[in-house]
Amino acid sequence: MRVDCPALRLTILVGETDQWHGRPVHVQIVHRAREAGLAGASVLRGVGGYGASSHIHSGHLLGRGIELPIAIVIVDREDAIRAFLPQLDQLMGDGLVILDDVQAHRHVRVDPDGLLPQHRLSDRLHWPRRASRNGESR
Repeated sequence: MRVDCPALRLTILVGETDQWHGRPVHVQIVHRAREAGLAGASVLRGVGGYGASSHIHSGHLLGRGIELPIAIVIVDREDAIRAFLPQLDQLMGDGLVILDDVQAHRHVRVDPDGLLPQHRLSDRLHWPRRASRNGESR
């Protein structure tokens, strides 16, 4: 069945070699997001792109020092995302933060009694806990 709710998507774009206290900044962001109780985070490595410098970065070029883009994507309630934003100010030097209003659709299996499984996203995004056998929320 599918459960729906409004949410905010936070996309953070940084360089692969960006560091914070000797660790990759994208790793720090994911750890901070988890500590803040956000619903989840995904890190995506780009194969190429360019940023404010307009210098094209590509994984297909030979040589050292190629900085590929990294995107960290987090989806949660708007209040939870906005409360997390000050932490990004501490962690980021260069980068871009994008906020998008989204409609989250989560596909879940329903047990024979019509109960949705316990899941952190269900709690964080306030999705319904019960569903009928035909997919309608109870």
